[in-house]
Amino acid sequence: MTTLDDLPLRDDLRGLRPYGAPQLDVAVRLNTNENSYPVPEPVVEAIGKALAAELRDLNRYPDRDAVALRADLAAYLGHGLAVEQVWAANGSNEIQQQLLQAFGGPGRTALGFTPAYSMHPLLALGTGTGWVPGVRGADFGLTVDDAVAQVREHRPDVVFLCSPNNPTGTALDPAVVAAVLDAAPGMVVVDEAYAEFARPGTVSALAVLPGHPRLVVTRTMSKAFGFAGGRLGYLAADPAVVAAVQLVRLPYHLSALTQAAARAALAHRDALLGTVDAIKAQRDRIVAELRARGHRVADSDANFVLFEVVGDQAVAWRTLLDAGVLVRDVGLPGWLRVTAGTPAETDAFLTAMEKLT
Repeated sequence: MTTLDDLPLRDDLRGLRPYGAPQLDVAVRLNTNENSYPVPEPVVEAIGKALAAELRDLNRYPDRDAVALRADLAAYLGHGLAVEQVWAANGSNEIQQQLLQAFGGPGRTALGFTPAYSMHPLLALGTGTGWVPGVRGADFGLTVDDAVAQVREHRPDVVFLCSPNNPTGTALDPAVVAAVLDAAPGMVVVDEAYAEFARPGTVSALAVLPGHPRLVVTRTMSKAFGFAGGRLGYLAADPAVVAAVQLVRLPYHLSALTQAAARAALAHRDALLGTVDAIKAQRDRIVAELRARGHRVADSDANFVLFEVVGDQAVAWRTLLDAGVLVRDVGLPGWLRVTAGTPAETDAFLTAMEKLT
């Protein structure tokens, strides 16, 4: 049987494992930050009708620039954005890959402040972009001084900022974004995949876009919209940035079915986003209960919670799994991450956590 070792694979890919969390058949799955609530039936019907309307013309290529979808996304985001300032792709991962293809690549570097989204260094690797693992404080925070010092030291072509940050869940102080923009010589990408779950008063980087052509804000419909299976991510930026990513995007990268389904979902956003407050309530419940039990817990503006456990987190992960609850081991010694789901899922998680105390 042929193995990877038998193939002329790139040397920098040897020994690596594909990105992904375990997909296990357990009663409570809280490891991938999906929205636990199913798509409401009226929205299912609307998406079904939208898809059916496209089927007869599947012999034709879709709109390669997805103009109607981008107009809908701009309207959803607000902030005075126009269609020329929005771009869409198959998940925010593809958006960020396109940004690295356009602004990174061989001889260029990208900087992220770890622990952060673990896909960013893999996207850098895949695009031939050098990766600089910046650091956060002991409390996982990122101060203006620390961020600026690291940007000035490494002078990266692309800086990734996550707000809210994954896996810690905490949103960035807007002053950090502003300071990094001033210090960075290249592009600054603010990953706002969980922005809809942020606590009141949290400022989106969308408010900073005017006058900052090197700033890009990426979003996704996977989390708050419960559209993870639909695979739709997008960015907001200066029109020149959109023109740049169009140079590297694959032809017809968004199928007609994806575009139609996403537009139908956006048309019913009030129904889909109706679960956000319920999820935030369970997130806050998890934070409060775990802290009451003596666990250290990171402040969360996302739909998940990072919490400390005693001893080896891999052992704690297995203990919870044996109790029927799947959470995420993100590789931080002594810490695990749990998605905030339904009240029943939170009940099951908190009950399982009693086995760790």
